[in-house]
Amino acid sequence: MVEVVWTDFAIQDLSNIGEFIARDSERYAKDVIQTLFDTTLLLESHPKAGRVVPEFHNKNIRELVRIRYRIVYRVVDDYRIDILTIHHSARQMSRLTLEKRRKQ
Repeated sequence: MVEVVWTDFAIQDLSNIGEFIARDSERYAKDVIQTLFDTTLLLESHPKAGRVVPEFHNKNIRELVRIRYRIVYRVVDDYRIDILTIHHSARQMSRLTLEKRRKQ
């Protein structure tokens, strides 16, 4: 089984998403956050379940898409995956932002 590690950036992203949605509905915010978190559990047994992020062309930078959000992760090795960011699919992803997150 692979260890899924949430970076501080990804945790902050999840928090920001929850706060934004909670402005309209706290219940829906909780549901979205839970869904996004639960989606990453798949990676424990299927680390390459996501597709390669098209912007980066790196087989180790992958993503799962759920509820309009891109869960971007890095396959570190056979035993660890880092969740790098949770990114709304309508927004363009910056290579610089992701590079900074990978180095943390």
